[in-house]
Amino acid sequence: MTELKSFKLPDVGEGLTEAEIVKWHVQPGDQIIINQIIVEIETAKAIVELPSPYAGVVADLLVAEGETADVGTPIIAVQVAGTGKPSPGKADTGKPEPVEGGIEPGIHGVLVPKEERQAVLVGYGVKLGASTRRPRKPSASAAVVTPEPAATPALTVAPAPEPARSRVSVLAKPPVRKLAKELGLDLTQLTGTGEGGKITRDDVQAAAARPASTSTGSASAQVTILPREERIPIRGVRKHMAAAMVASAFTAPHVTEFLQIDITETMAATARLKQLPEFDGVRVSPLLLVAKALLIATARNPMINSSWDEAAQEIVLRHYVNLGIAAATDRGLVVPTVKDAHSMSLPDLGRAIGELAEAARAGKSTPADLSGGTITITNVGVFGVDSGTPIITPGETAILAFGQVKDAPWVLDGQLAVRKVCTLALSFDHRIIDGATGSAVIREVGEMLTDPLRMLAWS
Repeated sequence: MTELKSFKLPDVGEGLTEAEIVKWHVQPGDQIIINQIIVEIETAKAIVELPSPYAGVVADLLVAEGETADVGTPIIAVQVAGTGKPSPGKADTGKPEPVEGGIEPGIHGVLVPKEERQAVLVGYGVKLGASTRRPRKPSASAAVVTPEPAATPALTVAPAPEPARSRVSVLAKPPVRKLAKELGLDLTQLTGTGEGGKITRDDVQAAAARPASTSTGSASAQVTILPREERIPIRGVRKHMAAAMVASAFTAPHVTEFLQIDITETMAATARLKQLPEFDGVRVSPLLLVAKALLIATARNPMINSSWDEAAQEIVLRHYVNLGIAAATDRGLVVPTVKDAHSMSLPDLGRAIGELAEAARAGKSTPADLSGGTITITNVGVFGVDSGTPIITPGETAILAFGQVKDAPWVLDGQLAVRKVCTLALSFDHRIIDGATGSAVIREVGEMLTDPLRMLAWS
């Protein structure tokens, strides 16, 4: 005897209300086990892998890759053995039994890095009314699970379970929808040759291979015309970034100061560090010494590492530094943070920055990686620009922009010379930091990068 169960999108933490389905690791007909990773979702901060709460056979994928679903929405249907007993490996938590039709409250999976494939289930998922969800427009491809009537007897496994039927306007599996999207085809304009009129991969590939026009001028010939405009949904990391930047820009009064410096000695020190055995396996770049200089300047000017608590009408002065390193990724701007960076040695700081940056570019940053920052560095120089006016990360007081390093004429000891030059830009919250303190911070960072030995004298 089998039952049809659905797994609802869980709240994986921090008040999640929706998430995008990034990648399915299973397909209809696949045999799965409890805790097997079945899907990757993108929240407002990171990509998270979800484990299966059931062991059985995948009946249907209810939300396609690239679509956004609200918390509590069924995303996958699974045929499981209907023994009437708890599933193997699931503790008796005293939670409600499945409701009529085999649809039960969704079950959480803990956040699991991709390197650790063994996930652990944690209790039951979001209860009705546990989160506030925004209204969503109905999607043409959104699937809705129809619970079986109460009187319907349990299904039997013979020889393979029939996928649960979903009410959809276009019958096509998620991989087929993804292929059609990549090829710029409208599935509603295609006729499916699969069972029940389902559109198959061959149907999509055949449509893509057709010429844009025919010599007979047949009315049925499909002509693909690119639109003059394209609309890109705002979601995931980009949506979170936009909201944070708007909130910061219109809450904290920004002031930005600029300083052009001779960074020749820092470039020489970077080259020397690369040769030291302590830095084996560490990606040493000028950014590492910029980070160290900012940490030292922060210790000398503690208010730059504070935050403004509007509700309590207090300034929160932190005696630790979680250093944020802004990183541009395919999914948008993210800011992984080096926790307790103030207490790290230079090699450890370099390793931490490298590992966080690599994880961010690969989309593997966890919510913990992307939260808790106290002051941030953004390396705009990698984009080939000299400087900019960075926006303060919400909850912080300052952000330092590090511009490109380039050869430029410079007056050294009264003589004109060609030196390695870059521009620093420091934005700070003028409610907390006055011009004198802001100027002291950027000036001290500049002095340490001009003469790296000052880092030893001031640390």
